[in-house]
Amino acid sequence: MKFNVGGIDRILRIALGIVLIALAALGIVGWWGWLGVIPLLTGLFRFCPFYPLLGLNTCPLGKKS
Repeated sequence: MKFNVGGIDRILRIALGIVLIALAALGIVGWWGWLGVIPLLTGLFRFCPFYPLLGLNTCPLGKKS
């Protein structure tokens, strides 16, 4: 699998995912906070399935693989 999420994009996805999951677990936001799993996983695996559809790639390593 080629990487297409890199650098700051990856850090922001992981941070956003953790914050949303924490807010949902604490009951501050509704069920939609659990959608934070999506950016968390895309950040951890460094692959976003929508990026190829949009022609995006923020990872310089993905261009070589």
